[in-house]
Amino acid sequence: MTGFPDSAASALGPSLRTCLPHGGGDINRGWRIETDNGDLFFAKSRPGGSADEFANEAAGLAWLDEVGALPVPGVVAVVEDESEPGLILEWVEPGAAGDEAVLGHGLALMHQAGADRFDQLAPGSTGKEIRFGEAKVPVSPAAPDGGFAEVYAGRLRALGDQAFEAGSLGSSDREVIEQVAERAGDLAGPIELPARVHGDLWTGNVLWSEGTPWLIDPAAHGGHREVDLAMLELFGNPTRGFYDAYEEVSPLDGGFRERIGFWQIQPLLVHAVLFGGGYGRSAAVAARSYLSV
Repeated sequence: MTGFPDSAASALGPSLRTCLPHGGGDINRGWRIETDNGDLFFAKSRPGGSADEFANEAAGLAWLDEVGALPVPGVVAVVEDESEPGLILEWVEPGAAGDEAVLGHGLALMHQAGADRFDQLAPGSTGKEIRFGEAKVPVSPAAPDGGFAEVYAGRLRALGDQAFEAGSLGSSDREVIEQVAERAGDLAGPIELPARVHGDLWTGNVLWSEGTPWLIDPAAHGGHREVDLAMLELFGNPTRGFYDAYEEVSPLDGGFRERIGFWQIQPLLVHAVLFGGGYGRSAAVAARSYLSV
């Protein structure tokens, strides 16, 4: 074995039998690892990636897991290879989706666990950024008096700059992002306490196994719970049962539906940075719809 498989073997010891490419990654490479005694693990790695990024993900998984509301894969090892760092995790066997009420209930409990402040990183994390692969936003130094709106405005500006530099956001659309950032205080809704959020909660990061939803690939931090919910809406369609179960634990403000598109600007800009294509334009369209609100 060479490359990442060799690094994984060093981390797991001589019992590693195979480390084969496996699906499950967008910006990372996925691996299926089997040991001599039949144990299975999933690994993710990225050539040229940052070991700190994977270590922060491991810290985020532990922070979400301590709530006990929804299961997350156990961390086996952080692979600190200079050329291709990665993360080795407990294997979770994919299966058919189960009752979304379980996801809604568990997510509400996780959000309620809270954080000390907005942009708090999971204990044990390093650095001063929240990372989504190569896209990143600076960590706010303190919780502002105005709640999350100021934090979110900073994120939109940082991601707008990165998307512009990547060539996936034009100058006029970048100005639209700036205009919405300036109005964030009016658009973010009632001030809420920091929630413990997954941070990158599109439907692909909910892995169903034997009818149970597992949370994977987090960018966990102290944030606004509506951003997690809006991202589920961006690439999926949460059921009424999901929301009923969520609100039994933690009722949403009545204006949440009107803010979904506002919160979706962030993940659209992240995708513009990572994947280009039409995501920058979609972010600008979403932002422009709030300029007349």
